[in-house]
Amino acid sequence: MTLIEHIRELRTRLFRASLAILVGFGVGIFLAEKVRVLLSKPYCDLPQSIDPDTGLCKFVQLGVADVFLLNLKIGLWVGLIVAGPVWLYQLWAFIAPGLHRHERRYAYIFTALAAPLFAAGAVLAFFVTTKGLEFLLNISGPDIATTLEVTRYISFVTNLILLFGVAFEFPLIVLMLNFVGLASAKRLLSWWRVAIFVFFAFSAVVTPTPDPFGMTALAVCLSALYFGAVGVAFINDRRRGRGREVYAGIADDEVSPLDLDPEPVEAAQRVDATEPIAAPEPIAAPAPIERRYDDMT
Repeated sequence: MTLIEHIRELRTRLFRASLAILVGFGVGIFLAEKVRVLLSKPYCDLPQSIDPDTGLCKFVQLGVADVFLLNLKIGLWVGLIVAGPVWLYQLWAFIAPGLHRHERRYAYIFTALAAPLFAAGAVLAFFVTTKGLEFLLNISGPDIATTLEVTRYISFVTNLILLFGVAFEFPLIVLMLNFVGLASAKRLLSWWRVAIFVFFAFSAVVTPTPDPFGMTALAVCLSALYFGAVGVAFINDRRRGRGREVYAGIADDEVSPLDLDPEPVEAAQRVDATEPIAAPEPIAAPAPIERRYDDMT
């Protein structure tokens, strides 16, 4: 395909993906109110959130159009999720022709694992939000009334879900390093101390709540996923026969054995120097080249 044909195909794929997202956005607007109630559940389950006069969960709206814009934002997120199979297929259909067969096979495996891992991270973020809010609101004391602003609260929950979901994709990076041959399972296992330290430091920095529940939960889950990925790497190394090479148990300064069995060479026939050597055949002179007057120009 020429460059113009690639650009036209990209335009067609983007149009189809945008059309699917637009349809999903319409569905998301219809479900935005229910999704907002679902995201509000961690806060509304706490006693501090109930209005004693009405008995309902209460939030604060600082702007006139805050809830309307929030529903549009939630509808867009829902639309991206609903239209995910369509725009992901369009992206894959544009990239797949340039990949080898084994690269496409790896892409299928990683894509099949990415969605469940992201969903697991989202569920953990929902649990951390519940425990974190309970811890933070209980330390304020009964003499302080707490009412959360609705847009900031929803942004807090969605950012936490996105953060945990992306963090749960880290084992796929570990598996990718092993599958492409950049790191063996033994080397990955030898990094476990550094990996656990990095997980706890990363969790302490990115977790928006200062309570220890979110940081510990994210770090422990990432550590468990790391060791699970290392276990899969051991299975992959055993399947491919890595670690059983001839030089696997040989030190760097030791000569490796050569599995070589040379065939014996017979002695050549003796040449008598007194025998006359035949004279080479004369080489005929080349035919004269005819030159024309225009060859000199």
